[in-house]
Amino acid sequence: MNALAEPPLLTDETGLVRRFLSFLPRAEREARAAAVNALARAYLHCELKPETRADAEIALTRALDDPEPSVRRALSEAFADARAAPRHIVLALAVDISAASRPVLAQSPLLSVADLVDCVAVGDAAAQTAIARRARLGSAVAAAIAEIGERPAALALIGNLDADIGTPALWRLFERFQADAELRARLAERPGLPAALRAAVAAATTADISDMAADWLDPRRAERIARDGREQAFVAIASECAGLELAELAVWLRAHGHLTVGLLLRALCSADTKLLQQALAEMSGLPAQRVEGLARDARGQGFGALYARAGMPAHLLPAFRIAAGFATQAGGAGVGVDYALTMKTLRAIEALDDPALAPVVAMLWRLAGEAARADARDFAEHALAPEALESALAPIEIESAAPPVLLLNVEPGNENFAPLVTLDLPEPIVVAA
Repeated sequence: MNALAEPPLLTDETGLVRRFLSFLPRAEREARAAAVNALARAYLHCELKPETRADAEIALTRALDDPEPSVRRALSEAFADARAAPRHIVLALAVDISAASRPVLAQSPLLSVADLVDCVAVGDAAAQTAIARRARLGSAVAAAIAEIGERPAALALIGNLDADIGTPALWRLFERFQADAELRARLAERPGLPAALRAAVAAATTADISDMAADWLDPRRAERIARDGREQAFVAIASECAGLELAELAVWLRAHGHLTVGLLLRALCSADTKLLQQALAEMSGLPAQRVEGLARDARGQGFGALYARAGMPAHLLPAFRIAAGFATQAGGAGVGVDYALTMKTLRAIEALDDPALAPVVAMLWRLAGEAARADARDFAEHALAPEALESALAPIEIESAAPPVLLLNVEPGNENFAPLVTLDLPEPIVVAA
């Protein structure tokens, strides 16, 4: 680069702006970007004479017309978080192409809520994403991104824990992207997500699992697996919420056909009585406090009247009396179905010997099996943990590499001895082809 194209010295105010303007047309884009950035920082941080500052503002405004995005980006980076930057320049940069606008969109305190909402409307995915990542992002801007933002911006918004995303905006994000597994997962991980929305995310996720499982399983079996997964998620969500949030969850479950006998019995077998009470309040129309009082004694007349008013199946009342009574005695919801509680409930219902309760008995056996398998997995996980193995094997001295030999006493006097069993079976019948 020749001497005429050397960047002006910003430490000398004499003819600063004129030299800057004469330099720009002859310089390469990298040099122009460096000069614009330097002049912008001088404008912000140097004690310039008033007339020099005014001329510099004009020169920087002129830089907005530079055809190279990298030059305008250099200006945007210099003014990104500056409160003293000329607002008209920041506004012009904010509606520039995203290559130049992102620094001010992500940080500038000079952009109002209205400015940001307008930039969401006209910006591309990169510009919207820059806005979505802003610190202390307000609810109005978040709502705009939820409504029209592209997928990258939606993901960035969900991941911005500093953003004030209202409940309607969260629901809108779910409605627009509920088929997107990654976005659903990010949404489910966001702290403070409303219980009803967590349930909706869980339902959409299990629906995807059901669709995938249907490729290699019988559709009915795939649907049962999905239903069990949904109900597990719903009960887990219900156990973590109370009051208004639990009421909203019950409303959503009922509206979407998920408030079923199976779900309520699963909750009771998890020692959770809150979901049953809230469901009865939702279906009966009675206040939650009154329902809680009536449901306190599951064998009382008040519970029976409440159960009937809620429109629950009359023939299943004995089963719900038993399940609710044992769940109340258990004193608090646990994590997942409680095997001992489920078996206790199951045996008591079986003792009624009521054919009408056969579906409930079958359902409880499935829940007991699920709980037993979960307990077995937990046991194996703890038993095989490094610290558990080290503790268990510490006293054992291994004398040889040979496996241990088990000596079995097969004498008839041994109580564990069992004679061989021979089966007298007829010859199999051959079916003609």
